[in-house]
Amino acid sequence: MLVVRRRLIIWLIKAYIKKSKKILLISFFSGLLVFFAILLGSKYVKNLFTLNRLPVVGIVGSYRKENLPPIVLSKLSRGLTKVNSDKSISPDLATRYRISEKDKTYTFYLNDNIKFSDGSKLISTDILYNFSDVVIDKPDKNTIIFKLKNPYSPFLTTVSKPLFKKGYSGAGDYFILNIKFNGDFVQEATIGLRKNRFETIKYIFYPTEDALKTAFMLGEITQAEGLSDSVFKDIAFEDFPKTKVEKKISYSKLVALFYDTTDSTLSDRKIRLALSYAVPNTFNYGEKAYLPYSKNSLYYNTGIIERRKDVDHAKLLLPESKISLIISTLKKYKKTANEISESWEKIGIKTEIKEVDEIPDRFQIFLGDYSVPDDPDQYALWHSKQINNITKYKNLRIDKLLEDGRKTVNINERKKIYLDFQKYLLEDMPATFLYFPYEYRVIRN
Repeated sequence: MLVVRRRLIIWLIKAYIKKSKKILLISFFSGLLVFFAILLGSKYVKNLFTLNRLPVVGIVGSYRKENLPPIVLSKLSRGLTKVNSDKSISPDLATRYRISEKDKTYTFYLNDNIKFSDGSKLISTDILYNFSDVVIDKPDKNTIIFKLKNPYSPFLTTVSKPLFKKGYSGAGDYFILNIKFNGDFVQEATIGLRKNRFETIKYIFYPTEDALKTAFMLGEITQAEGLSDSVFKDIAFEDFPKTKVEKKISYSKLVALFYDTTDSTLSDRKIRLALSYAVPNTFNYGEKAYLPYSKNSLYYNTGIIERRKDVDHAKLLLPESKISLIISTLKKYKKTANEISESWEKIGIKTEIKEVDEIPDRFQIFLGDYSVPDDPDQYALWHSKQINNITKYKNLRIDKLLEDGRKTVNINERKKIYLDFQKYLLEDMPATFLYFPYEYRVIRN
């Protein structure tokens, strides 16, 4: 009897399966689809909530689509080479490079495993650097050759600029998700991580530092980048709840006193040296600088004795007649100008401070900053025939060193040239180097 019942049950099950075969298959696959939909949906919902906590970064500056700031570009792509922290050069998108033909031909061999954010492989035809007086040859998909008219050693630094295909498709960890414009200028740029598009960073651009700080306080952004100080309306950001401040030294910028070397007073090298000996040893606004390179650079001349404050020595260098000077300063360096003025008063120099919005056409002393290039070449700033030589400095020995420095590829020979450049520049003192400024990042936890 039990055997009959079992046979009956088995027969009924088989009959049901046979009759409902299509329904069961549809239900099974529908169940699988629902399961995976719930699984993926939960991740999507989680990412939606996470998006609100992902960085919204504020930056000061006006940028067009074709010239986004380095903080964004460096995440989107890389160059054929990269500049290391000590200013040495290494291959990046290229696996190696070769310099030949009397230092005028640069051959780069591309990494065959690099892909752009659009999924395409990096090949030589994608490299679109626009150089004048350079012949470019692409003999195969993994090789690109640049033929220069004259030797130019900063070329390896030049090709560290991030590479892009049309539409900002780069070879970095991130890709462009969205860009919003205000007229011709970028108002917002959102980038996503290539491995997880939900992991985004939004950048919002502001016209002034005050506007950036206000945006942070209003909650428009979660992070403010590149601030020159960490104070909002006389209150330190650290004192606000759930706010963290990070400080770093910006070695890409150098604050200095630039002397008009053709001025009737400042044409005297001894007076410029006296002024240098009388500036403070430290500043609260950055790391003290003595040379036009940071101490991290392999080109920094460690053999030069730092010229520290020496009031007695400064007085010995000054003439007996009274001296009055005018410092033209950018607003952001007004406090620095006041400190220098107080120091110079101790050696008997009366100083007037004049606030300016930009480098004046004419000045006695200009207190401002300049961008320190990744390459040691500072030809544009100190060569006597360059328009950016705002000190009107002229020294034929310096001119020759700068000319040779940008034609010399051998690293050891280049180092020797720039060690001499720093030595003789410091003897003449067309400028007093003050400090590499601090930069602040303010983060809402």
